[in-house]
Amino acid sequence: MPLEGEYEPSPAAWVREQVAEYEASGGRRANTLRDTGLPIIVVTTRGAKTRKIRKFPVMRVEHGGEYAIVASKGGAPDHPQWYANLLASPGEVTIQDGPTPFDVVVRELEGEERALWWERAVAAYPPYAEYQQKTERRIPVLLATRRP
Repeated sequence: MPLEGEYEPSPAAWVREQVAEYEASGGRRANTLRDTGLPIIVVTTRGAKTRKIRKFPVMRVEHGGEYAIVASKGGAPDHPQWYANLLASPGEVTIQDGPTPFDVVVRELEGEERALWWERAVAAYPPYAEYQQKTERRIPVLLATRRP
């Protein structure tokens, strides 16, 4: 079920435009990271402070119906803002991977489980390994599992 409330588009034009085109086309357009040809998904969550609906694209890292959400921010020294949103409301999240969004529950991974999903993430999008080398912070890996 879609999250209800006021939607606040991203301040970044490319994010706003990609999300709008992806949703309008049911995932048929704007479904890759710019010119890389590598697939993305759209994540919807609730703002930790504003409680407004927020949407952002991330690389598609799927295995067995579950999805890794990697908070890389290109190897920046700080986490992306949406990372706090996911931690604050892990049960108020949807993923759109194609025409129809679905509800998920998100949790941060640690230990061997994180290592396994990190390998999958780097296989799907090799620059993640470079991003980790660029920053001293440990890039968080979250796992999104469909809600029954």
